[in-house]
Amino acid sequence: MRSMANYGPMWRECQYELVDFDMTENPEDPPKAPDIFGERLRAARDFRGMSQGELAQKTGLPPSSIAHFEAGGRKPSFDNLRRLATHLNVTTDYLLGRVAEPEQAAAADPLYRHVSQISDADRDIAEEFLKVLAERNKRRTEGD
Repeated sequence: MRSMANYGPMWRECQYELVDFDMTENPEDPPKAPDIFGERLRAARDFRGMSQGELAQKTGLPPSSIAHFEAGGRKPSFDNLRRLATHLNVTTDYLLGRVAEPEQAAAADPLYRHVSQISDADRDIAEEFLKVLAERNKRRTEGD
């Protein structure tokens, strides 16, 4: 069996370097993933105009879980992460901080998923219909 006595000074030097590195945070660094998740979850929920209770009801989670996720006190399971992303109409990548904007992952939108399965004529009809809905929504929000 080897003696650790020969490795002592080197081990201590490496150990101190790791401790210094781990304990030093650069304020310029982006927030760590748990902080990003809570921020993104709240931003997506606010953008969709949902309260924590409404999101909880849609996902089948307790409202306290939504509050804990947003505060960074708890992390969701994979299934709950998928439920949250689905009901907020964003990707899990957005919630986890892997993409900066929800729009960067357009393929996650259920409407986008079906575009490849329709004809060009139907695509034109769908585009016109979506324009009408967008205009109607714009008038509603301007009237508030």
